[in-house]
Amino acid sequence: MSDARSTRVARGSRLSRGQRANLHGYLLSAPSYLTITLVILIPFCAVVVFAFAEFRLIDVSQMSLGTIDWSLANMSGALQSGRFWSALGTTAAYAVFTTIGVIVGGVTVALAMRKPFRGQHVVRALFLVPYVLPVIAAATIWRTMLNPQYGIVNAFGTSVLGWEAPIAFLTTRSAELGSLSIPVALTMVILFEIWKSAPFTFLFVTARLQNVPAELEDAAAIDGANARQRLTHIVLPQLRTVVMVLVLLRFIWSFQNFNDIYLLTQGAGGTEVMAVQVFKQLTVRADVGSAAAYGLCMTAILAVFGIAWALTNRRKEAL
Repeated sequence: MSDARSTRVARGSRLSRGQRANLHGYLLSAPSYLTITLVILIPFCAVVVFAFAEFRLIDVSQMSLGTIDWSLANMSGALQSGRFWSALGTTAAYAVFTTIGVIVGGVTVALAMRKPFRGQHVVRALFLVPYVLPVIAAATIWRTMLNPQYGIVNAFGTSVLGWEAPIAFLTTRSAELGSLSIPVALTMVILFEIWKSAPFTFLFVTARLQNVPAELEDAAAIDGANARQRLTHIVLPQLRTVVMVLVLLRFIWSFQNFNDIYLLTQGAGGTEVMAVQVFKQLTVRADVGSAAAYGLCMTAILAVFGIAWALTNRRKEAL
């Protein structure tokens, strides 16, 4: 009975079975395409239009495609600006050092806590606290600790370490340490990011370590391999894939990071990265076109990095 009804329905339809299957597929995937269009494509196209248009924030309400005055002034102005290249250099340094610190810190702690010990769960939970802490709370804690008037770090430094005067860690551009010039504020925001994001690496690496077969290490130990050899020849190669993914993600997130830096320093003391520059161009100067040009340059740099990383991985897989 059911087959006969299906046959009648099929005969009454103008679509073949394959066409109906394709239609069902389109209908099921339509929400995804709609979401991608609304959330990603339209905002990205708007950024591209703004970057090559000559107008300011007050002109947005009267803007239409027919009234746009297309120009390369925003892009050329950004590329010829000393603040752009300064922000780009700061962003690159911030992204590189935070990526290295987050990866090395997370992997080191995960390896250190690999073997079970008493209180292991408590230590793991405490290590994850910075990652689950709201960024505004974490930034407030650091700002309080580093405050030159009542911060615990300066109190310890002046009373115990013999500092001559408190240090404004979050606004000082550089300080001499022997023959080296240390970027103080930039170092603080890098340390803050490492402290806050290393637990993320720790979670991924710990999950991967739990899947490393113990038999491999046992067999190597029986063959006479010491702990260092088992670590470098068995354990670390097992982490290569997850670490490469984390390096890519961490670099992208650090390159476009805004919240952590702005909440700590608001771009003072040589910490004005590209994202902070975009924010200031948009809110302080109300220059939408310049802000969009900065954002488009950031996107282009990340795209080049992502493509290079993908091609490198593809070449390694082919070998």
